Amino acid sequence: MNKLLIPCVYLKNKTLIKGFSDNAVISDDPVSYCTSLAVNGADAILLFDLSDDDDEHEEALLTVRAITRATDTPVYGAGNIKRLEDVKKLLYAGCRKVALNMAKQTNIDLIEEAGKRFSKNKVYVCADSLEQILDNLKVIKENTSGAILLGKLFIEKFDEIPVVPLINDDFNIDILKKNCVYGITGDVINNRADDLYSMKDELERDGIDTSIGKTTVAWSDLKCDKDGLIPVICQDSVTSQVLMLAYMNREAYEKTVREGIMTYYSRSRKCLWRKGDTSGHYQYVKSLDSDCDSDALLAKVVQIGNACHTGAYSCFFNEIIRKEGGKTNPYTILEDVMKVILDRKENPKEGSYTNYLFDKGLDKILKKVGEEATEIVIAAKNPEPEESKYEIADFLYHVMVLMAVKGLTWDDVMEELANR
Repeated sequence: MNKLLIPCVYLKNKTLIKGFSDNAVISDDPVSYCTSLAVNGADAILLFDLSDDDDEHEEALLTVRAITRATDTPVYGAGNIKRLEDVKKLLYAGCRKVALNMAKQTNIDLIEEAGKRFSKNKVYVCADSLEQILDNLKVIKENTSGAILLGKLFIEKFDEIPVVPLINDDFNIDILKKNCVYGITGDVINNRADDLYSMKDELERDGIDTSIGKTTVAWSDLKCDKDGLIPVICQDSVTSQVLMLAYMNREAYEKTVREGIMTYYSRSRKCLWRKGDTSGHYQYVKSLDSDCDSDALLAKVVQIGNACHTGAYSCFFNEIIRKEGGKTNPYTILEDVMKVILDRKENPKEGSYTNYLFDKGLDKILKKVGEEATEIVIAAKNPEPEESKYEIADFLYHVMVLMAVKGLTWDDVMEELANR
C-alpha cells in the first residue's frame, strides 16, 4: 500500500494562515498555493475552513471550488461543518471527502447521517485524541472511510481501521509501517511542502512505498530518434480529444513517470518544460503507453485549463477536411452543444431561442426545465421510443441552458456521477 503525504491548509478571510491558533498569513492566493502543493508531490490536500460566520463560509466555498478545479489532486474538506448541508456544499465544491470534527457532539451525531447520505467513502472524522475515536469506534467503522488524528499519535490499539495521523516534528518513521496508517499530514508535511518528492525518496529508501511513479519500461526500451527524442501524443482521458503533440527526452520521460505530471523537452528552447509551470495548465497523467514499434508515446491526461498556447483547449483546431456522419462520442456532442450555448451567452444572436431564454431569466429557464421533464413523463407512456427521444433531447438542451446560467460544466456533472 502506498503511503500518502497530505499537507494541511487553513483557509480564513480568503487567505491561507499558519494554523488553528496562528493567524499569520502564508499566502493570499490559496489557489496558486494549493496548485504548487499538488505539483510538488502532495497526494491530497486537507483543507480546513476557519470562517467566522456564514457569509465568510460561503466565500470560502467559492475558494474551495476554485482550488478543486485548478488541480487533479484530491482535496479533503474540513472545518465549519455543522449540518448535513455543509457536507453537501463541500462535496459539491469538489472535495473528494469531508472530515467531521469529533470534538463537537453535534458532529458525532452527524456521522451516521452523512455516511448514509453520501456513502462512507466520502466521510472522514477528525479527533483530538484516540479516546474520541475509540469511544465512537462502531459508528466510525460503519459510516466513514477513516480517521484523522490531531495531536500525538498512538495507534497500537486500533489496527482495524485506517488512520491519517496529524503529527508533529517528532515523527517516527515506524508509524508509517503500521497497516492501519495510510498517510501522514500536519506540520511534518507542511514544513517540507515545497518538495515532497525528496521526502518520498527518503521513505522509499526505508522500504516504505509511496506514490512516486514506477514503470517496468525503461527509456532504453523505447526507440528514440537521432536527437534522443520520442514524440508524445497527448489526449484527454475523458473525451479522447487529441490535445497536442510534443517530445520527450530521457529526463522528461523519467520525470513524467516519477511525478505523474507531463513534462516535455522543448526542441526550440533546448530544455525541459513541465506543462503548466508558466500557465498553470498542468496535465495530470492517467495513462502512458507506447505504440507497437516503441517509437511513439500516447499519454491520456486530465487537462487543467487549455492545452494550446493560443488559448484553445486543443492545439488541433485548423480544419482541413471534415465530413459529416458516423457515430459521435456522446460526451463530445454534449460539450459541442454547451459551447454553442455559452457562445450565445457571450455573443447574443438576434432571433436565437437560447438568447430569448437568457433574456427572460432564471425563472423562465426553470419553468421550461420543469415543462420538459413533464413532457418526458408523458412521452414515456407511449410504447414507441421515438417521442421519448425527442423530449429527452429537449430536456437536456434546457438543462444545459440552466447549467450555463449557474456556471456549471459537463466536467462538474460527470465528475459527480463518477464519484457516486
